[in-house]
Amino acid sequence: MLCPICQHTSEVIFTAHGYGIRDCGSCGHRFADLATSPQHTQEVYGDQYFQGGGAGYPDYLGEARILRDHGRWYGKRLKRHLQPGTILDVGAAAGFVLQGFVDCGWQGDGIEPNPKMADYARNELGLKVQSGALESLQADKAYDLVSLIQVIAHFADLRQALQVAANATKPSGYWLIETWNKDSFAARMFGQNWHEYSPPSVLHWFSPTTLKILATQFGFQEIARGRPSKWINGGHAKSLVQYKLQSVPFGQQAGKLLNVLPEYLPLPYLADDLFWILLQKK
Repeated sequence: MLCPICQHTSEVIFTAHGYGIRDCGSCGHRFADLATSPQHTQEVYGDQYFQGGGAGYPDYLGEARILRDHGRWYGKRLKRHLQPGTILDVGAAAGFVLQGFVDCGWQGDGIEPNPKMADYARNELGLKVQSGALESLQADKAYDLVSLIQVIAHFADLRQALQVAANATKPSGYWLIETWNKDSFAARMFGQNWHEYSPPSVLHWFSPTTLKILATQFGFQEIARGRPSKWINGGHAKSLVQYKLQSVPFGQQAGKLLNVLPEYLPLPYLADDLFWILLQKK
């Protein structure tokens, strides 16, 4: 299987949840050995993903305040580099992150593959979020900013998705990407047991270097980079850790110790394996 970034050959280095995890022999990109079907997005990001726990969320709607604050954090941080304008939020889900951007002066649209989540964003929050996958988006306008927060690692057709994102970005416009860093200390420390190795939901694992290489191919250059302020509900943290512990000896017994965590207690995410990058269209 060829690398989706540089088209070099790759090899399987380990397996996770029954899927091979491949490393590119040239650029170092890591990706899942998985032939996706046209129905992949609908199958993986159905209602179960937002309320079934495991690699998804036990109660996505219960994280409304945390996610809205996350959007506000970015809205304030971006003012160091650009003024609020129009934004397309990819993978908008129920619209909470987009709502945070709107709080900071952005005029927002969104796209979300799960119909129920998109309906919630429209009907409960009054946001313009359409149901569908980015890969098939027919954008009738271009945006000052395309945000891909916790999204790029999930694309079944990475290059098609980013080509659509590039077409939907104004000249001199921006991409804001938040994703996980496979070269971080936390990822290297946990190795094959790192929480982000969870195919078929997560399909790509980037480093800042490989993400920059990919963005350059679509005409974007780095403007800024950093680590976000991230919080997570106790129930979500508990669900993710217990999911990963299932494949570890005595993991299920250890996971039961986490049941003492209150479901809706906001917890700061302190590990170093998450980063954001702001890129501008040349």
